[in-house]
Parts: sequence; structure tokens; C-alpha cells
Amino acid sequence: MDALDLPPGGALVDVAEAKKMIQDGRCLCIAGAADNLSKLPKGVWIGGSIPYFMAQDGGETDQNRVFVTEIKHFLGVPKIAFYSESELERVATDAPDNGFSIIIIPAASPTHEEYARNAPNFPDMYMKPIVGWISGVHLDDLNSQTPSVANGEIGESSTRQAVVMHVELEPDYCAEINTTNLFQPGSGDAITFDSAGFSAQQCTVNGATTSLAHYIKEQNIDTRLPLVADYCGMVVNISIKSVEDNQVEFYAPVFDGIEYRFAEPVKDYVSGFQNALPTNSDAIQFSCNCILNYLYCELQGQNVAIKGPMTFGEVAYQLLNQTMVYLTVEKV
Repeated sequence: MDALDLPPGGALVDVAEAKKMIQDGRCLCIAGAADNLSKLPKGVWIGGSIPYFMAQDGGETDQNRVFVTEIKHFLGVPKIAFYSESELERVATDAPDNGFSIIIIPAASPTHEEYARNAPNFPDMYMKPIVGWISGVHLDDLNSQTPSVANGEIGESSTRQAVVMHVELEPDYCAEINTTNLFQPGSGDAITFDSAGFSAQQCTVNGATTSLAHYIKEQNIDTRLPLVADYCGMVVNISIKSVEDNQVEFYAPVFDGIEYRFAEPVKDYVSGFQNALPTNSDAIQFSCNCILNYLYCELQGQNVAIKGPMTFGEVAYQLLNQTMVYLTVEKV
């Protein structure tokens, strides 16, 4: 791979090639193992830890190279900053009027929980494009490593704060966020919750209070399928993390007052993602997909045209699960 010729959406490159691109002054979003990110020089870039990718040769796990996405058509120098959980509500108001923001958040951090719970209510949310992902680690290292993000401008990393790049675009360009969610609500029971959270013991099924864990076991639910709900016209997935005893853990919070159903099975994941591609793939500036799609859909070795990190969560304004997210930048 020639480091000077990144395809739309980016590609896996050697650390040395990434270093050269940074030193050349290019504006980059970088994903890779935390050790590799720490080797990169200061520059106009942000990053997050993850070893799973949809790369130029298909789905693969790689802890030696980094995935680099180049940001183009920007005006001035993009602004890069860390945000603590108490500062996250400013992300949209800090964003440029014409442009977009990329946010990377460490999994299981205070900012992860704050963003997941409250992002839809932040000021100016949904008024300006905000995309991004939740950083993670190799699944074998969940108990020994902590997900992190990197602020390349100051050469620092964090396991608690989010990092954001605010990109102002040239006046004749505009950005648009797109999502591909292959899941639809199934025909099964309606499920609601009395309170919001990343876990639940009880739920209401068709009006009757019951244990969610017991319901999943009794109904023989395939927990690779998420709970699905309509959030104001957008189909949103809540992926199941674990079912133990009387406790169900989620990768994103459920909310009270919303009706969920377990999703219908998907027959062909690869074709589903391929059929959702934009007509002008050259316009893609950023994309990511979910580690659960990578695992459950067996995407390792499979080639889906949109490239990017396979993450612990996706951001298209709000936090999503098991969803492909991509951002296009085109002339007005």
C-alpha cells in the first residue's frame, strides 16, 4: 500500500507509513493497537484502540498495522480536544456550522456511559453531523487492557475522556451521515423497561412484569440478535452483552417508555452491507462497523466495500450497536 494513495474510507498501513503521513501534515483518523498509536508523532490526528478492521483485503485482525482514514476538503486546521463526561454536552455546540465532528470514546469509560445515556438531549444534537466510534481491545485482552483514545495534536492518550476532531469544510462542500442497520423488529413479544440503563433484571412483556433473563432462556432467544426499537423514525439496536443468573447486560442503554422487540434473523449479512453502499463511494470520508457484526456475521476474510475499524460501538449522532456508519463529503 502506497501511503500517499489511501482509498476512500482508508486502509491498513505500516506504522512507519502512518508516521510519514502525519509528518507530511495530513489530517487523519487512526485506529489500531494502543502500543502502535503511542509510537506516532504529534500532528493533526486523533485515534482509538482497536485491532479489528474491514480492510483492503477484507475483514481481519491486525495488531501490527494501523488503519488510517484521511480527512479532506477542510477549511483551516481542524480543532482537536479531549472531553470529560461533564464536558460532552458541548460537543455539538463546539462543532462548526458547515462541517462535521468525529468522536472516539473509550469503551466502559465514564464518557461512554454519559454519551450513551444523554447524547440525544445535548444542545444542538442532530443539527450538526457527529460520527465516530467506541474504542476497544482484542477480545482476549478484555481483562488485562483498557480501551483508550489518542489526541495526536498534543501527543497524549486517555482511558476516560473522549477525543473529538471538529472539521470545518470548504464552503462548497457539505457532509452527510448514513447508517446501515440490517436488523428489523421481529414479530415476537413487545418488551418495555421501567428505567434506563446498561443492564436490566425485570421488564414488561406484553403488559406483564417478568425477569428478562428468564424470558430469554425460556423463549430460547438467540442473543446474537439485538433488541430493536423505533427511536423517532430511526431503527436502533440494543445488543446483548451477557445473560447471567437474573441479570442481562447491554452494550448500549435501554430506555423507559420505548417498546423493543428482538430482531428478525438476517439471511445474508455481506450482501446486505454491499447493497447499502452509496452510489459515489469516492465521497466516503469516514466509516466504521460493529465488532458484533464482525463476529456474528463471520466477516473475517469477507470483503465488504466500505472500509474502517470494527468497533465496540458506533456513533451517528447517538450511540448505536451492530450498525455500519459512514460519512460522505460532497460538493454542494
